[in-house]
Amino acid sequence: MAFKDLELIAPILVALNEQGYTTPTPIQAQSIPLILEGRDLLGCAQTGTGKTAAFAIPILQLLYTKKTPTRGISTLILTPTRELAIQIDESFAAYGKHTKISHTVIFGGVSQLHQTNSIRRGVDILIATPGRLLDLMQQGFIDLRHLDMFVLDEADRMLDMGFINDVKKVIAKLPAKRQTLFFSATMPPEIQSLANQLLTNPSKVEVTPVSSTVDAIEQSLYFVNKGDKPDLLLYLLKDAE
Repeated sequence: MAFKDLELIAPILVALNEQGYTTPTPIQAQSIPLILEGRDLLGCAQTGTGKTAAFAIPILQLLYTKKTPTRGISTLILTPTRELAIQIDESFAAYGKHTKISHTVIFGGVSQLHQTNSIRRGVDILIATPGRLLDLMQQGFIDLRHLDMFVLDEADRMLDMGFINDVKKVIAKLPAKRQTLFFSATMPPEIQSLANQLLTNPSKVEVTPVSSTVDAIEQSLYFVNKGDKPDLLLYLLKDAE
């Protein structure tokens, strides 16, 4: 299968070709048609599977072919770290190069001035980390009332990094009628519960076994008191020599 077989519009196909991409990865081939149909999606996929393009490409197409003009932020992508947020923003810039669809990225740890100026000018797609998003929402810079699509990326990392309550606060501000895309590498009970709350009759795409481990890696479990961990680590490293 090639990208041209997924009924993508010419501006996106040209951009993909310029990036040297002709063949979709499994998650892209499975997810893109479902998203273009307007379905909610539950994606179980690890980093490095092409997940970002799997949602960025159809989002760009849906916005480009939308019959009515957007009123403010149309799509929100929530991701746990600034590094991931920047990478996602770069992907939208690459795939949407010929669409003139506007996007910006916001994250903490830097001055908000440039970010708020971008939002004031108007954006179709907002990529954000939870803390900075909530901060700017509380300050009145961000209005999500007209949101059409919500993407929660790396949901299990949100949980691991302690962002799950912030995520729930953001979700509480979203319009009930929207398309939601939910991606996580693993599905612990709390993440599964969150997915059940967010998604409506979702399609499921799974490209790797949940919590899969590379075959070449041998795993062992040692029960040890916290204070003894450094000594155990030193013992194991010396034993491996």
